[in-house]
Amino acid sequence: MVAIALLGIILYRGIQIALSTRDKFAALLATGITSILFFHILINIGMTIGIMPVTGLPLCFFSYGGSNLFMSMIGIGILNNISMNRSYY
Repeated sequence: MVAIALLGIILYRGIQIALSTRDKFAALLATGITSILFFHILINIGMTIGIMPVTGLPLCFFSYGGSNLFMSMIGIGILNNISMNRSYY
């Protein structure tokens, strides 16, 4: 339950960053990164409760998989950069 809450906070923050930036490219990039994370989480939750077929998709930040963890961290870093460089005017 705590893991789902933490992943939900990451998704909420990604949507908030995408909506608050003025740069169109940065907003689309933040939306894309957030949606990729959302669908990975959705598929994993669906597999766990049995409504989706079991695939080899690792859960972001929790499963053992070096390349997925690496790409998820890159995505979070890009979201952090967009959040730091957004303009408020």
